[in-house]
Amino acid sequence: MLWTRPLTMLQLLALLLASELVRTGFFVAALPLLGPGLGLGPAVIGAMVGAHYLTDAVGKGPMGLVSERWGLGRVLVLGAFLGLLTVLGTRLWPSAWWGVLACALWGLAFGTLWPGLMSVSQALARPGRTARALAVSNLSVAPAILAGVLLVGPLLQGSSRGGWALLLGAQGLALLLALGLWRLRLPVPEGPLPAAERPTPAAPRLRLPGEWGRVAVLLPAAFAQTLAPGLLVTLLYPLLAHLGLGLRDLALPGLIGAAAFALSLGVLGRLADQVHPRRALTPGLLLLAAVFALVAVSAPQEVRARLWIIAPLLGVGYGAFMAGWNGLVARTLPPQHRAAAWGTVMAVESLGYAAGPLLGGAAWQLGSQAGVFGLGAAVFLLTELYYLWPGRRLVRRAGEA
Repeated sequence: MLWTRPLTMLQLLALLLASELVRTGFFVAALPLLGPGLGLGPAVIGAMVGAHYLTDAVGKGPMGLVSERWGLGRVLVLGAFLGLLTVLGTRLWPSAWWGVLACALWGLAFGTLWPGLMSVSQALARPGRTARALAVSNLSVAPAILAGVLLVGPLLQGSSRGGWALLLGAQGLALLLALGLWRLRLPVPEGPLPAAERPTPAAPRLRLPGEWGRVAVLLPAAFAQTLAPGLLVTLLYPLLAHLGLGLRDLALPGLIGAAAFALSLGVLGRLADQVHPRRALTPGLLLLAAVFALVAVSAPQEVRARLWIIAPLLGVGYGAFMAGWNGLVARTLPPQHRAAAWGTVMAVESLGYAAGPLLGGAAWQLGSQAGVFGLGAAVFLLTELYYLWPGRRLVRRAGEA
């Protein structure tokens, strides 16, 4: 087991899965499909979705501070209650102004869940397993997002009552799980600061503004490395049509890529924990840059022929990248304010995901396949160069943790 208190972490992960299932199902499926029948027009639905995700992104850092002072469990209960109120209110009393306000407040409280989960995961990780524990925590939400898209949508189309019942039941479960964590507070480290937190002559510039200086050094890389995969968010189906592929053609290569990802995360995650995160981060970023560049310069028929090579290479690269990045963040954030620091980093990551579709759409329009993947390769490569300079001091200090 990766954590010293597995039951607490499993309860937090279950809360995350239930909450993200409801959020994705509500905003991606329920509102677009059933909103017009409730008197909510496209502009109102867009405002509800935008208000939620905006307050979620902007509030991650400040809400991390609130959870440190008030108690993580109490803020999680507030977020789960606001989610239930929003879904139930939209179902029974649909209103434009009320809906936008409720979604914004839900997003603000929801912004506590991710940083809180990552902070607790880091604090409870067994010695020598921090990078792997954080990577697993980071990726655990994927099944809930897929279920929100692929399960809730068809269910609502077949039976709106059944779809609403699923959303309300899952959010009710989230509230019960949060109530079970009512007394949970973020662990506060005791004793002297680790070596990475003490100023050294090797990194004088990172002393301003104190312990948050290293967090600021992380932010450009956090933005860039979420920007790259974000380029493809809205281009899946146009890209498949351009390559002459269908979803079924991706099934087996996708499974091979997932297996390669799991293997890479286990092997290189151990290396990141026991030696240094850069030992996993550097090969991950370089491999992702190389694969994106390969796709950029290949014709559609060549991509189809090389899919069995591309998929596992992407899996290995992404697994190494996730292990190295989470390990580097864990060694860098100030231990006295982990939730707020995690929230700040994740807010900037959200901005990268938000900017990705905009730049990806422009690159697709200008250069099609070569434009999108060439831009992605450049972003991964520039991120690696950033870690060589000026982010090298950050990497050096992380090695002293």
